[in-house]
Amino acid sequence: MNKDVNSYFTKGCGRCSLYATPKCKVLKWKDELLIFRALLNATTLKEESKWGSPCYTFEGKNVIMIQSFKSYCALMFFKGSLLKDEKQILSKAGEHSNIARQARFTNLADVQKSIPSLKLLIKEAIQVEKLGTKVEVVQKPIDIIPELLDAFKVNPTLKKAFESLTPGRQRGYHIYFSQAKQSQTRKTRIEKYVSSILKGKGMQD
Repeated sequence: MNKDVNSYFTKGCGRCSLYATPKCKVLKWKDELLIFRALLNATTLKEESKWGSPCYTFEGKNVIMIQSFKSYCALMFFKGSLLKDEKQILSKAGEHSNIARQARFTNLADVQKSIPSLKLLIKEAIQVEKLGTKVEVVQKPIDIIPELLDAFKVNPTLKKAFESLTPGRQRGYHIYFSQAKQSQTRKTRIEKYVSSILKGKGMQD
């Protein structure tokens, strides 16, 4: 995984085998992403690398992240549900996202037209973080996938360690494990993170 922000824009996130190749999804959106970066670096936010992608923080708190996908690129606002979004350009970051919102784009022209709106959203997101505004979220119980239940049966210590994690860390792991379409892939993902779970760490730690 790439931990250098500068090389993210020239080589990619490093989370798959397409890293530093012409087929890398990051490079597909290079012009759009550089506009995002310029807008964010014009603020007081600190530019860091997290999960292989550029993340912009305020006093250690995640505020906005640059994201690249096969079909679109995006600015992800960690507390997007609190933003006014007068131009209605934000959408839920994913099926399991309660708070995060994305401003998604599929071409450079739309990014350029949306710069004024993005500036307002970025400014508002910073203000929300400065005020320390929080969102009360009622977490739904996790319907644990069979592969993880099987891993618990084989290793009871893993079950105890997983249940000792914060709800957010548990959900983060489970979402990542369950997103794999093939059962074997889900098992492989679980095996990869057994050590981290036993150490009480989350996926981003």
